[in-house]
Amino acid sequence: MKSVIDLVIHAPRERVAALFADPALGVKWMEDLKTYEPISGEPGAPGSQYRLVQKSGDLDFLATVLARDLPDEVRLRLDAESVEVSITARFVAASATTTRLIWEEVFRFKSPLQRVFGFLARPVIKRVHRRQMEAFKRFAEREG
Repeated sequence: MKSVIDLVIHAPRERVAALFADPALGVKWMEDLKTYEPISGEPGAPGSQYRLVQKSGDLDFLATVLARDLPDEVRLRLDAESVEVSITARFVAASATTTRLIWEEVFRFKSPLQRVFGFLARPVIKRVHRRQMEAFKRFAEREG
């Protein structure tokens, strides 16, 4: 399943990309995130890994930074017991003070039962994705 959110953030591209690429800042804008725990590598650098612990305790992710080509793009992979999520965030300068963020998430559910759940939960997953992006937009505009 794929979900793409495209929105305009009123902050310069370099600043928006830097805020997104810093995994320690996730707890400031991801409403469902309880903690960020670095595991290996320089935080945010390609190959580095960290754990994202959710407030609900239902689903924790092991995040791996696949690519960091700032200010253009960041690619991540999130692994959980039931799902793998590939994330690509692209940052396009709309003007000197605004950024177009194109955030793509591709979900791969690991079991047949989880694939059925993923299919049925598509509207909810897309709503949560949109909510996360709106939260990042508010954070980036405040910090940018």
